[in-house]
Amino acid sequence: MAKIGPECYDGVNRMPSGARIQEPSEIPEKLFFRIREVSELLGLEQHVLRYWESEFPALAPKKTSGGHRLYRRKDVELFLKIKGLLYGQKFTIEGARKALLTAMREPQVEQGELFRADPLPEIRRELSEILALLD
Repeated sequence: MAKIGPECYDGVNRMPSGARIQEPSEIPEKLFFRIREVSELLGLEQHVLRYWESEFPALAPKKTSGGHRLYRRKDVELFLKIKGLLYGQKFTIEGARKALLTAMREPQVEQGELFRADPLPEIRRELSEILALLD
């Protein structure tokens, strides 16, 4: 049976002590993850992940014909953000939901804004320098 109570937490910030990953870059390169894998990666119980699915509409895993959940990398990243908001920043479920909605509504950088100046002259100059080094 799973432990319940203070022994499940590190007394400092009330985060589950079994957490293995802290950053999205630490998530293994896989297409799909089963709930057990996500649970182990994040150090959270499976029922917590299922509950968060009901509270955060953006979490909608695919299900196999047998009903097993398959999470994509973006789902695992979202779980990581939610965990940070709830356990790290002490948000309520409602507060975390609002914070995520606000973050999704913020204007994203348009691709055109990335290249306001024409990059070709700079690329040509760098290629010329490389050719000069090779000669």
